[in-house]
Amino acid sequence: MPDVDVIVVGAGPAGAAAALEAARAGRSVVLIERGPFPGSKNMYGGVVYGRILDDLVPQWWEQMPIQRWVTRRQTMILTDDQALTVDYRTENWGRPPYNGATTFRPDFDAWFAERAVDAGANLINSTTVTGLLRDGNRVVGVRTDRPDGDLTAHVVIACDGVNSFLAKEAGLYHHDGAENYTLGVKETIALPRDVIDERFNVRGDHGVDIEMLGASPDVPGGGFLYTNAESLAVGLVLSLPALAASGLRPEERIAQLKAHPAIAPLVEGGEVKEYSAHVIPEAGFDMMPELIADGLLVAGDAAAMCLAAGIWLEGVNFAIGSGAAAGRAAAVAVRHGDTSATGLEGYRARLESSFVLADHRKLRDAPHLVMSDLAQQRLPALACGVVEQLFTVGNPVPKPGLRRIVRGEMKRNGVKLRDAAAQGWRALRTFG
Repeated sequence: MPDVDVIVVGAGPAGAAAALEAARAGRSVVLIERGPFPGSKNMYGGVVYGRILDDLVPQWWEQMPIQRWVTRRQTMILTDDQALTVDYRTENWGRPPYNGATTFRPDFDAWFAERAVDAGANLINSTTVTGLLRDGNRVVGVRTDRPDGDLTAHVVIACDGVNSFLAKEAGLYHHDGAENYTLGVKETIALPRDVIDERFNVRGDHGVDIEMLGASPDVPGGGFLYTNAESLAVGLVLSLPALAASGLRPEERIAQLKAHPAIAPLVEGGEVKEYSAHVIPEAGFDMMPELIADGLLVAGDAAAMCLAAGIWLEGVNFAIGSGAAAGRAAAVAVRHGDTSATGLEGYRARLESSFVLADHRKLRDAPHLVMSDLAQQRLPALACGVVEQLFTVGNPVPKPGLRRIVRGEMKRNGVKLRDAAAQGWRALRTFG
C-alpha cells in the first residue's frame, strides 16, 4: 500500500489549494516544500484576485494577510519621455467582497498552506523532491533529498513551479524554448505610508496597481508598480532572448524605468530593500504541457498557467484554480480506485468548465499580440504622439484636424494603415 493517497510537490498557491481540497475530501495528503516555509523562496510583485478564494476560504478577506486593497487601476503607455495613462478607481473594490489586494508572497503562501494543514494535510518543509518513483509507466511516488526519504502515493500533483522538473521528467513538456519565457525582475522600495498615500492619492488600506506598456525601450515586455502598506513594488517582465541580446542586466533596466519622468516622482526618496528575479511562463495556452499522466497531475506555473495578456496580468488565481481542481480530481480518482490517466481525466474536465482553461484558450493569441514590435514600440509612440499633438496649443497656427494628426504620427512612427488595421482586428478577435 502507498504511504499516502496524495503527494503535492510545492507549497505555493497551486500546491496549497491542491492539498486543501484533497484533504477536505478525506484523503491522506503530504505537501512537500523545498524552502524552510511556504513562500520563503517566492518573488512576487503584485495583486492576488480573491474571487477564486470565495469557495475555498469563506470570508477570506477577514483572514488573508494583505498590504492594500486595490481600488485604483492604471494602464500606462510609455515612450522614452512620454506617458499616456488610463486611470480608473472605484470604492466598490475597497469593501467586501473586494476585487484584489497587494500582498507579500511569503505571508500569503504561509497563510494559505496553513489552511491546507488545518484541513488535515501534512506539511513537510526544507525537503527537495529529486525525482519520480515509477512502476512501469505509472508514477507511484517521489524521491527526496532526505535519508530514506522516498514517499509513495496513489497520485502525485506537481506544483513545483515554472521549471517543473517533475513534468519534464515525466516527458510532458514539449514547448520549453526560451522564446516562451520572460524574466520578471522586481525591486521593493520602502517609503512611509503617508508619502505613498499622498503620491498615489489613496487613503487607509486602499492602493494602486499600475501596469505599463513600452516600459523597456528595446526589449519586449511590460512594467508594473504596486503600492504596499509601506513600500512599492517596481519591476519589469522582459523577453528572455531579447534581454540576453540587449547586453544590459535586469537591474539596469529597472534603473532606466525608475528614471522615466512619469515614474521618478513616484519612487523618489525610497530605499531599495529587496531585489529579486523569477522566470515566468509567457506563452500561455500554446506552451502548456500535457496535464495528466498515470498517477500524475500538473498544476499552476508548472503547467504554464499564467496569463500575460496586456489588459489581464494574472497568475495566482490560475494557480489556485488549477490546484483546487487537481486536488478534487485526485480525491475522486483515489475513491474510485482508478488513478490512471483515464481515471484522472476529471481534472481536465474541471479545468475546461472553469475560467482556468476557458480564459487561456480564449486569450491564447494575446501574449504574441502584446509582445509584437508594433504593440511594444510603434503603437505606444503613435498614441503618445497623437495625444501630444492634440493637446499642444500652437497659436497663432490653425489647429490641425485629428485625421491629419493621426496620419502624420503614423508616418513618423512607421505604422502602416494595413498593419494597424490587422493588429486591431486581431486584438478584437482576441479580447472581444
